[in-house]
Amino acid sequence: MSFRDAVYEYAEEPLTRQIMMDLLKDFKRPNDKINELIKKGELTSIKKGLYVTGPKINIAKPEPFLIANHLWGPSYVSMDAALSYWGLIPEKVFEISSLTTKISKMYKTSIGRFSYINAPLPYYSFGIKSVQLTPKQVALIASPEKAICDKIITTSGIILRSSRQAREYLVDDLRIDDEKLRELDLGAISSWIKDAPKKESLSMLVKTIKSL
Repeated sequence: MSFRDAVYEYAEEPLTRQIMMDLLKDFKRPNDKINELIKKGELTSIKKGLYVTGPKINIAKPEPFLIANHLWGPSYVSMDAALSYWGLIPEKVFEISSLTTKISKMYKTSIGRFSYINAPLPYYSFGIKSVQLTPKQVALIASPEKAICDKIITTSGIILRSSRQAREYLVDDLRIDDEKLRELDLGAISSWIKDAPKKESLSMLVKTIKSL
């Protein structure tokens, strides 16, 4: 069976090295075959050991959020990408940012830019949702509440010292509607604060949203 035929079983999946070695088990030099498939446009390399099918193979590709989970992990999609996904900010996002327990990292790939920012445990583990992107694809994404908290703690220079400053940041800078802010689970945010960076800023966030 050719690679083109065999890979259909893995539609919508990132092709890890383990999957590639299984697909190419009949080849004596699988790494050479991988290079050949890339040149033929049947395979696209995201990084060493992680691939997706190339433009010459017309099958469904994995969603960028799922690729982000695989590219550097453990990690989950957050900040602007998650805020946009949940409909809290209007802007289209051109870089997928994630939090990770590993060191911070940036990847510029053929399918986009992916950035990863370190977060401490146990704060990292709070507010992560498993989201069904397609019937076959599930990705880890920050809840709306966690995405806002992550945005605040990871943005250099953002320290919320007053309700006025917090409101300006949320409504003017991030352009989040008051109605959307009132829908957030403030109890969840409050439960994370003792383990979070920028505790005072997150406390001010909760206070400000309560006053809306």
